[in-house]
Amino acid sequence: TLGQYRLVERLGKGGMATVYKAYQSSLDRYVAVKVLHPFVAAEEEFIERFMREAKAVAALRHPNIVQVYDFGVEGDLYYMVMEFIAGKTLKERLEELRDSDQVMSLEEAREIITQVASALDYAHRRGMVHRDVKPANIMLTAEGEVILTDFGLARMVEEARLTQSGVVGTPNYMSPEQGQGLKVDGRTDIYSLGVVLYEMLTGRPPYR
Repeated sequence: TLGQYRLVERLGKGGMATVYKAYQSSLDRYVAVKVLHPFVAAEEEFIERFMREAKAVAALRHPNIVQVYDFGVEGDLYYMVMEFIAGKTLKERLEELRDSDQVMSLEEAREIITQVASALDYAHRRGMVHRDVKPANIMLTAEGEVILTDFGLARMVEEARLTQSGVVGTPNYMSPEQGQGLKVDGRTDIYSLGVVLYEMLTGRPPYR
């Protein structure tokens, strides 16, 4: 357990965090709990940045952005609590298409890209940059909803300079300026979204 949340299943693991499905008994609901890896939070000023960014992300209210409910610290574990989204990631959808030697239809690609672009437009107008737009961070529900996840995570660890190059993100989808460790704004997300669109229509990213 972490706080009032009982972890029941590991959903996935990335470079910055592990995500669990958890049960919140007080509200009788399932939630997603993202636990940051301990090495991410090792930097002294991390807790202040974590709290600041988590509050900013929790203030976002948009149908295509995952809702953040809570955040907390237990021992050396930092975690964020979000709505649990039943569905698959765009990455999984693209893998299904590749396995059957198909590419995504224009209609499906248009529906996904429109919803993600709406989420990014909303966030950019509020001064927030995602920094890690990629298929693994885009959820698709059975009802046709498209939900962008992991807002704020890259920002939380960016200043910690976890890698040799000081770059946080996913190389295949990263803008040139982000790859060089330069200051970024909303245009870096638009670049990444363009890479995602290219992959949806061709079955592969433009660069490796």
